[in-house]
Amino acid sequence: MSVTKRFIAGAVCPRCGKMDAVRMHRDEEREYRECIACGFSDSLRLDGRPEPQEIDTRVHKDKPEDRLSAKAKASEPVKAEPIRLFLNPGKSAD
Repeated sequence: MSVTKRFIAGAVCPRCGKMDAVRMHRDEEREYRECIACGFSDSLRLDGRPEPQEIDTRVHKDKPEDRLSAKAKASEPVKAEPIRLFLNPGKSAD
């Protein structure tokens, strides 16, 4: 099934503020809008129900110090040391 996307006359993009660059389309459950100038997109449910909220976990906290990866970033940096190779171009490796 092909989706028909229509421009919304006079609509202003919430991200870039450009007028007449927003288009919309629908499916069975949602109405989508997207800006062709900056790539902004969002969607709304047609039945009016609120969006399901993401469960708060340790992995996606707002503060970086609450994330699991914060411990890895706080560790001591690894000191890089050059590797020296001594090659003798005149001799074969037999």
